[in-house]
Amino acid sequence: MPWQQHVVDVALEVDPDTGLLAYREVDLTVPRQSGKTSLILGVMVHRALGFGQRQKIVYTAQTRNDARKKWEDDHLAVLDASPLRTMYQVRKTNGNEAIKWSNGSMHGITSSTEKAGHGATLDLAVLDEAFAHEDARLEQGLSPTMITRPQPQLWVPSTAGTKRSAYLRQKVDTGRVRAELGLTESVAYFEWSAPADADPADPATWRSCMPALGHTINEAAIRAEFDRLPLAEFRRAYLNQWPDDAPDEWQVIGRDPWMALVDPDSQPSAPLAFAVDMTPDRSYTAIGVAGRRADGLLHVEVAEHKRGGGWVVERVKEMRDRWRPCAIVVDGAGPAGSLIAPLEAAGIEVIKPTARDAIQACGAFYDAVMDSGELRHRDQAPLNAALSGAAQRPLGDGWAWNRRGLSVDISPLVAVTNAAWGLATHAHLNRPRDVAANIW
Repeated sequence: MPWQQHVVDVALEVDPDTGLLAYREVDLTVPRQSGKTSLILGVMVHRALGFGQRQKIVYTAQTRNDARKKWEDDHLAVLDASPLRTMYQVRKTNGNEAIKWSNGSMHGITSSTEKAGHGATLDLAVLDEAFAHEDARLEQGLSPTMITRPQPQLWVPSTAGTKRSAYLRQKVDTGRVRAELGLTESVAYFEWSAPADADPADPATWRSCMPALGHTINEAAIRAEFDRLPLAEFRRAYLNQWPDDAPDEWQVIGRDPWMALVDPDSQPSAPLAFAVDMTPDRSYTAIGVAGRRADGLLHVEVAEHKRGGGWVVERVKEMRDRWRPCAIVVDGAGPAGSLIAPLEAAGIEVIKPTARDAIQACGAFYDAVMDSGELRHRDQAPLNAALSGAAQRPLGDGWAWNRRGLSVDISPLVAVTNAAWGLATHAHLNRPRDVAANIW
């Protein structure tokens, strides 16, 4: 692929004054499934056959078992199916695995510890999946084995890591600074990643950072991964973003304006409105409540947030009998839509918002926080967590809460949003009652 060709064209540049490789180290970070394995294999075969004398090559990954599996299933399997098959022999003895080329070059594996490579002399070392290393012990074990060789290279390829990936993070931070300053001596640095503020759902973002898109990956496959994975994992795997680089997850309503509306003693007055929402995987269900306070401000809270949904009908029936709400809202197009039939069978009247209603509900909720500031809440953890990771999805001429590709459960947020809409559209149909006690 073009990106692979670019990497090898640069990484294998030769200094015209010495005739030797220009770079002693090559650091590479790309999204998953970009073709990193085939690139690395090409580099190792080129090293084995194209340097005029026998070369010693070692490959390692997260663990020695991971390295063995990759070496056997990917490297060896591809070579065995290639025209090069007659040019090497294979040694699979545990602890001594190697591809022995006819010119004397060796392509083996090693452990991922500080003792890796001790006693050997290496020309090329590949530290694959470098995100798995928390420190530089592996590099410190391998580097001395290359010091006497005329054209040594250390390759450090990986996808972005986690907060524990200190070794790779240092490579990335240094590589970015060197690139910004135009420093290219001895280290070649390559990175394909999306900007921190890029929209993770936009195909334009994918095209900006996925060099295999349009070659070995198509947009439909990435869209399926976006819908399937938690947002944080999608960002790391396919946008090659680090957790610390990701934008503040409070993308729709900021933390500060939301927390400015906390009132632990807030109490709603009748009439109340309830709403039920459920996660797409049906693992959690939330019941949201909305009501006006004595001072006229809008009160929202989460009355229930529990696993599954088998408990919902009885709990809603109990709440209805006690509080006689002006509306009980369930979005028929959402995961909780399956609860409508059993709720109605229990004699509960259910209000089913349309897509236009959903747009209005989200807009009104947003305005109540960011514009008028008329909303109050009790600083509940489930609701805070939902809002911290919430995102928008376009809907008609407006937007609604996005349920997919998120790393948080937003059912509490959807529930209180719909409850507030139910209150706004049905409160005038209900006769006032006494001030409500804490509905928890």
